[in-house]
Amino acid sequence: MKRSELAEYIKETIVDVLTEEEIIIPTDDDVENAEELAAALEKAAQASQGIGENVQSSTSKKLNETVKEMKSTVKKWKLAEGEDKDKLFARLKELTKIKNELESLR
Repeated sequence: MKRSELAEYIKETIVDVLTEEEIIIPTDDDVENAEELAAALEKAAQASQGIGENVQSSTSKKLNETVKEMKSTVKKWKLAEGEDKDKLFARLKELTKIKNELESLR
C-alpha cells in the first residue's frame, strides 16, 4: 500500500468512525445556550425549593390548628351528653383523619 493510499484510508476510516458515533462539536452558540439553560435550571430549582418550604410551613400550620381544635373538641365531648356527645365524637373522627393526612404530607 502506498503512502498516499494509506493516508486516504486513514481519512476515510476517521470520517466513518466520526459519522457512526455522531460526535458533535459544540459551537459558541451551543455553549452560550447551555449556560443560559443551566442558569434557568438553577432558578427553577431555587423556586421549587421555596415552594416546598411554603407548602411545608402551611401544612405545619394547618396541623397545629387541627390538633388545637381536637383538644377543644375533646374537652367539649367530655362534658356533653346524648346527641351532642355523638356529634362531637363524629367530629373527632373527622379531625383525626385530617390530622393523619397532614402528618403524611410532612
